Amino acid sequence: MRKILVVGAGQSGLQLALGLQSHGYEVTLMSNRTADEIRSGRVMSTQCMFDTALEHERDLQLNFWESQAPKIEGLGVSVAAPGSHDPGPTQRAIDWVGRLDGYAQSVDQRVKMAGWMETFAERGGQLVIHGAAVGDLDYFSRTYDLVLVAAGKGELVSMFARDPERSPYTEPQRALAVAYVHGLGPRAEHPDFHAVRCNVVPGVGELFIMPTLTTSGPADILFWEGIPGGPLDVFNGVKDPAEHLSLTLELMEKFTPWEYARASKVELTDAGGTLAGRYAPTVRNPIGRLPSGGLVLGVADVVVANDPITGQGSNSASKCAAAYLASILEREDKPFDEEWMDSTFERYWATAQHVTKWTNAMLAPPPEHVLNLLGAAGQLPTVADRFANAFNDPSDFENFFYDPEKTAAYLASVAGA
Repeated sequence: MRKILVVGAGQSGLQLALGLQSHGYEVTLMSNRTADEIRSGRVMSTQCMFDTALEHERDLQLNFWESQAPKIEGLGVSVAAPGSHDPGPTQRAIDWVGRLDGYAQSVDQRVKMAGWMETFAERGGQLVIHGAAVGDLDYFSRTYDLVLVAAGKGELVSMFARDPERSPYTEPQRALAVAYVHGLGPRAEHPDFHAVRCNVVPGVGELFIMPTLTTSGPADILFWEGIPGGPLDVFNGVKDPAEHLSLTLELMEKFTPWEYARASKVELTDAGGTLAGRYAPTVRNPIGRLPSGGLVLGVADVVVANDPITGQGSNSASKCAAAYLASILEREDKPFDEEWMDSTFERYWATAQHVTKWTNAMLAPPPEHVLNLLGAAGQLPTVADRFANAFNDPSDFENFFYDPEKTAAYLASVAGA
């Protein structure tokens, strides 16, 4: 029986550990917190998982909350009209919603990670509650056939060198601020189904709103992505959750009044329901070298960390875990050597490269042909639906999004249909 160590108990680490466990591997999982500490702690992220990622969870029978979490059936885009920020935009230049072919869902990672961790232990997995340092891995690497690092923050990430060819940004491109709330009213348009709402305020940033399931039941996430140094970049140093929510709502009133109109009765889900921060989108080399010469393989956002502007973090983590699981199973009893580690990462990168390209494009001001595309989606439901479903399969953006000529040809074909 092959012994594998997984360091980090997030979406990818836990999904991979549980998947390996189900195939008879002897798995040890290291987490710096217990399940109870995770469940009662601060929110860790936003997450909206689309159909392919949800299917990976279903394949492993880990979709424990599927019947409880809101079914997200659409994705809407609004763009504030230019030049109307003072006292605030009342108009939307663009406003539409596309329908998803398969529904998406969001489960607060405090709920999911705590539940999955308990399941791993109940199924006989060895769970070690310990914050791992490089020295620990050096010791452990001698007793395991493979060490996987899925802890995306802290000292361990420094083992993986930045890949400059795949990382165009060296600084954070957005200041992030999240609030989980109860009491958000339905949108006047389409109140009959759940949708993720992406509100773009040109030159300022974006507001995302998504239905979720949290520790206290169904809720909504209010998520500001502010251009650094701009009017949304005001959450740094705000420690009081009530002040964080108040700032969130003030900015909604000023920049997205159509969303603020349904937020008059919101309250935080809990004292841990806020989060703020920023990081530079980075792709890293997938192999970490230990002082003793041993090798470890980086997983998910350890090696590909994209800005959350395209909502791909948990989706990418799930897809990475699925790709790595397949590569490990195919390897059977052969050694997990450097060549295998490289090819295993490249298998994941075949998917992840499309996410990185799209996300980095969305962080820049939209070119004219993209604005034309978003505008056309308001008139042509086929375009809106295709854009929405590309969140599930970002490789499709190659066919109609980046190249002005392909965009124009696509729009002409749809308009003439």
